[in-house]
Amino acid sequence: MASFDPLRNEKETTQPAPGEDEKTTEPAPGEDEDTGAQVAPIVRLEEVAVTTGEEEEDVLLDLKAKLYRFDKEGNQWKERGVGTVKLLKHKETGKVRLVMRQSKTHKICANHYVFPSISIQEHAGNEKSCVWHAPDYSDGELKNELFCIRFGSIENCRNFMETVEEIARSQVQKEEKDANSAADLIDKLSVSESKAEESKEEEAAVAPEGEKKEASGSTEKTEEAEKKSD
Repeated sequence: MASFDPLRNEKETTQPAPGEDEKTTEPAPGEDEDTGAQVAPIVRLEEVAVTTGEEEEDVLLDLKAKLYRFDKEGNQWKERGVGTVKLLKHKETGKVRLVMRQSKTHKICANHYVFPSISIQEHAGNEKSCVWHAPDYSDGELKNELFCIRFGSIENCRNFMETVEEIARSQVQKEEKDANSAADLIDKLSVSESKAEESKEEEAAVAPEGEKKEASGSTEKTEEAEKKSD
């Protein structure tokens, strides 16, 4: 009894029939083969300019980190995202803000200005982390938040803290300079106003003498007119 060999039968069935030209058994073009045909796209997409709101700002610091927010109701820290934290300085106003986006979704998880009153300090028991309070606007409304950020190294954490503290000091100096400029401007205005009042007083003191001269001149003219009439 003959045994059934599937491989042998498969080989036999793939052989060309007697008298058939082997060239006619060429396989059809594959899916990846270039046929030379040009297919026009069904929908033509136009390029759209994407803005991040950071076009008018210079990057002072850019570091990878993980951000946490303290939940008062649950009395615990909650993760806000892993991504890059940036310190951005506006080219015209000079204001500096802290912005952090999640690495995959680019969702903003922190967005607030670095005010002169900001206080940043190392997290207890972890030299790679630091904490601070700030009025944050990442959720679309202003909220006072307690943040904690953790970096991959102690050097990055110290660099972040030192940069924030330096910015806060520069903001204090800027406010003092603006206050002094405003005070100088007020002094100049007060001096100019006082000089204007003095000039008005001098004009008022001189005015009666001029009026007397005009009055005397008019009386002399009337007397001469009466004499001519007589």
